Amino acid sequence: MLHIFVDADACPVKPEIYRVASRYNLDVTLVANSWMRVPNEPRVALEIVDDGFDAADDWIAEHVQPSDIVVTADIPLASRCLKEDACVIGSTGKQFTDANIGSILATRDLMAELRGAGEVTGGPPPMDKRDRSRFLQALDGVIQSIRRAV
Repeated sequence: MLHIFVDADACPVKPEIYRVASRYNLDVTLVANSWMRVPNEPRVALEIVDDGFDAADDWIAEHVQPSDIVVTADIPLASRCLKEDACVIGSTGKQFTDANIGSILATRDLMAELRGAGEVTGGPPPMDKRDRSRFLQALDGVIQSIRRAV
């Protein structure tokens, strides 16, 4: 059964995930290092993991199944989940695929080096309505494509 896993600690699109999951009657598991408020619905669960390095990522990678959906901005986690045949979407609606994950990982590493050298400062721009809309479209599209394939 299709399941949505959310790397929840810094996920800005949780309300959108709840809305889409409710429409399709899908289970959602949020994985976080600390407690957070979640809807009081039987299909939404919060899994609290240790504060250890990558504990949430490890939990998701160990529990994800083929055709599940993972929502994360963590590129190494996205790569791990793709190896398990899961579908992975970033919080801005960008879908991670086997075809693009290599270049995304390389860009991430390059940007980390540039930040370390002081060449690049700051982070990504804040989420806007277009990002949220793009995320909703991507999530809806992935769910529909998985359902058609089953």
